Amino acid sequence: MGLYSLITGRRGPSGFGSASTAEEVTLGIDATNLTAIITGGTGGIGMETARVLSKRGVHVVIGARNMGAAENAKTEILKQNANARVTLLHLDLSSFKSIKAFVREFHALHLPLNLLINNAGVMFCPYQLSEDGIELQFATNHIGHFLLTNLLLDTMKNTSKSSGVEGRILNVSSVAHIYTYQEGIQFDSINDICSYSDKRAYGQSKLANILHANELSRQLQEEGVNITANSVHPGLILTNLFQHTALLMRFLKFFSFYLWKNIPQGAATTCYVALHPSVKGVTGKYFADCNEVTPSKLARDETLAQKLWDFSVKLINSVSKKNYLGFGDTT
Repeated sequence: MGLYSLITGRRGPSGFGSASTAEEVTLGIDATNLTAIITGGTGGIGMETARVLSKRGVHVVIGARNMGAAENAKTEILKQNANARVTLLHLDLSSFKSIKAFVREFHALHLPLNLLINNAGVMFCPYQLSEDGIELQFATNHIGHFLLTNLLLDTMKNTSKSSGVEGRILNVSSVAHIYTYQEGIQFDSINDICSYSDKRAYGQSKLANILHANELSRQLQEEGVNITANSVHPGLILTNLFQHTALLMRFLKFFSFYLWKNIPQGAATTCYVALHPSVKGVTGKYFADCNEVTPSKLARDETLAQKLWDFSVKLINSVSKKNYLGFGDTT
């Protein structure tokens, strides 16, 4: 799936392509027995993903930082589908306390969990640290989702075992993962303000999304668990993610309009990997335009993926110990 396919919308082996929409790739799928968590499902491709999944019968739990925007999103979804099952919970992925509170609230609902869609993110932010002292893009886009996934994993394992239905974890990455720091992940200087580049820091976090999914996939396969883990590139879509470079992006879009997708097209790959039966058993892969594609060499580095996993665990434990949070304690 190259540039020609992106521009023309030519369909790939899956039968879908860059012009396919989220509704199209899920047409005819009955998912009424599934429950999904979607982070950042209040706007853009996250909201479209929530809307389409709920249209197919999924009970959608939206984790949102802005609860006002979440209520508006729920109202809009229900306006189009009165039978939609949508639950809203507060979630700030840049805060360990908020992540743990979200997990406690979700567990209190006593719901199964079949799908975890790690969609939320920030992009091209000026240098700043999260409340836990981690560079914000790395904290929100990778570490937050890494912690959330680990805290929900037992629930997903129990659900897949009791239901016999395959669980699926999706990390929404980006083609921007190719534009990162030279070593891929700056393990020794993750918070270094002197070497900080808002673009490369974003690319680093998106590379981390792929590496996380790949290593998680390896561990789940080794354990023999009926859960897959994949990553997706949704495409170029002008959403609120571009708030820090909105004028520049609109300028670039004017001269490269043929490369950009609308929101229904942008949510298609996520919805395809989440629900389509042809993806059953497929794990540790990277998708774009609803087809498997090959990510960068760094993204395929198994040693780097394992190193990132260990680094993430140590980073979370160091912060948790300092703030008395406890990585494994969700009570």
